[in-house]
Amino acid sequence: MGYGYLIYFLIIVLVPIWAQFKVKGAYKKYSEISNSSGMSGAEVARKILDENGLYNVGVEPVGGFLSDHYDPRDKTVRLSEGNYYGTSVAGAAVAAHEVGHAVQDKQDYAFLRFRHRLVPVANLGSNLSWILILVGMLANISNLLLLGIVFMAAAVLFQLVTLPVEFNASNRAMDQLVSSGVIRNDEEKETRKVLNAAAMTYVAAAAVAVLELLRLILIYTGMTRNED
Repeated sequence: MGYGYLIYFLIIVLVPIWAQFKVKGAYKKYSEISNSSGMSGAEVARKILDENGLYNVGVEPVGGFLSDHYDPRDKTVRLSEGNYYGTSVAGAAVAAHEVGHAVQDKQDYAFLRFRHRLVPVANLGSNLSWILILVGMLANISNLLLLGIVFMAAAVLFQLVTLPVEFNASNRAMDQLVSSGVIRNDEEKETRKVLNAAAMTYVAAAAVAVLELLRLILIYTGMTRNED
């Protein structure tokens, strides 16, 4: 049992670190290589948005490292300054990916809508679940532990739903970058490496969350068995 827990904790610690290492490594490498069109991330985003009729969606720089995101509330693609002003392969890939979310929003992509509806429940689950779980385990109250597990399950569901949203945005990005002439066909491999590395961070987070949820379910099962 001791070795099992050691392996488990190594997995939940090392997998996210590995994923972050991959994305930072890929981003650093391809942020130093200019894309063939010479377009900045801001120009790439604006071009793809306009080609999809999203003239109302703005493009703005934002501080931070890899802080790029699409805000559906005010219809704005925000790119970290390195990607906004830079002309790298990595910057073009990230910009196109965030625009992919804007296109999803326009097309009412089902998984994106579902994820938006899950946000308040997931936030509540993330904030409250561990309090209930810890109190339930320390006080040996199985019903309280179960309630915490239910709240955590909502947060885990949010992470699982995020996966198809992110992969779909990356697929849209690749299609748009090639069709719009931002990158050449021989740049597809490098661009996909950036997008795949970024996607792995979501896969790692979801995998760790599922493992933790399963561990807690096993603890709850053992607790109820002891009560019987």
